Amino acid sequence: MTRRSQLAAALAAATLSGCGVNHSEGPPPPPIPLDPVQAAAFLDTVEARTFHYFWDLTNTSNGLTPDRAPTLSFSSIAAVGFALTAYPIGVERTYITRDEARQRVVTTLRFFWTATQDSSASGATGYHGFFYHFLDMNTGKRFQQVELSTIDTALLLAGVLTCQSYFDGTDPVETEIRQLADSIYRRTDWQWAAPRAPLVALGWHPENGFLGYDWRGYNEAMILYILALGSPTHPVAPAAWTGWTGAYQWGTFYGQAHVGFAPLFGHHYSHVWIDFRGIQDAYMQGRGIDYFENSRRATYAQRAYAYANPGGWRGYTDRIWGLTASDGPGDVTLTIDGHSRQFHSYWARGASFTENPDDGTIAPTAAGGSVPFAPEIAIPALYAMRQTYGDNLFSTYGFRDAFNPT
Repeated sequence: MTRRSQLAAALAAATLSGCGVNHSEGPPPPPIPLDPVQAAAFLDTVEARTFHYFWDLTNTSNGLTPDRAPTLSFSSIAAVGFALTAYPIGVERTYITRDEARQRVVTTLRFFWTATQDSSASGATGYHGFFYHFLDMNTGKRFQQVELSTIDTALLLAGVLTCQSYFDGTDPVETEIRQLADSIYRRTDWQWAAPRAPLVALGWHPENGFLGYDWRGYNEAMILYILALGSPTHPVAPAAWTGWTGAYQWGTFYGQAHVGFAPLFGHHYSHVWIDFRGIQDAYMQGRGIDYFENSRRATYAQRAYAYANPGGWRGYTDRIWGLTASDGPGDVTLTIDGHSRQFHSYWARGASFTENPDDGTIAPTAAGGSVPFAPEIAIPALYAMRQTYGDNLFSTYGFRDAFNPT
């Protein structure tokens, strides 16, 4: 039997028998590799369609990217950060020209540099160099009463600095991009955002001040502390990193020993901008691994969890897996096969020794974001999802946010 035939048979078996199967004993079987040419073509399609979400749907007048589609949406500043990161990739992949990309980027950076920064409850885009989590797509002002978000500002800044590095030409527009990026980063007052120094608060509201929690313990905020520590103008103290790592939880989940965080996005985001292979802080030196390896182990643990399927959810297999923050069926309780099942709308789903927030909702981004760490299991997972669910899951702009077979 050829590899393609093996894969087709495996996918058929998963479709027919993967509903609610619980494998309580033993690890998942080794992955069946895709044909290299087939895998490359598939990834090219995923990449191109995903890129066009950012390129096609971003507001060309201010650079704001919607949080979601096709429903009407506010802009997420984190989505803008990912869009700014995607534009140079689009140039390298010849989806767009360099001139098209730099015009979009300079428009975006001009908006964020000139947008109103003050403490008013409405009419502002940010304060102290930070920005509100969600913005009105057209006006660019604070959406409803959302928080001034330190982590989402960090994700935005990561995209800003990506463009500063990429657009290195002598062209006047590229020169302006570098100047604007530098100004936006320098304005961010990390010291102000650390009311319980040296740790950085999650956010701030003009109505009642800082949120009562700080970023500590392993999650998506590693990039935040790297940017805060490296600030040329308002850096936090070096003790911030010790405070951050001091709350790490180390454990073993389905045979994988690693720093735990249940949703896979926490193991993905910082790696978008920094290659952590071979880089160790004191904590990771003590554990004998680096952050890249930690993410690889978390990925393998999630696949093993899906195969074991302790919750008995439909559709979980060794090829269709992945829990992370995503939309869901809704905040409802349903009786399915004689059992009461609690479902959620948006929820930080995940699987770890720390917690298991799982309602049977699988997010393709969980496997997709794991491609750098474990391509041998992540790419077949994405392929299996597309083959199994077709255009219902994979459409104009790539994979939809999530699906729930149960």
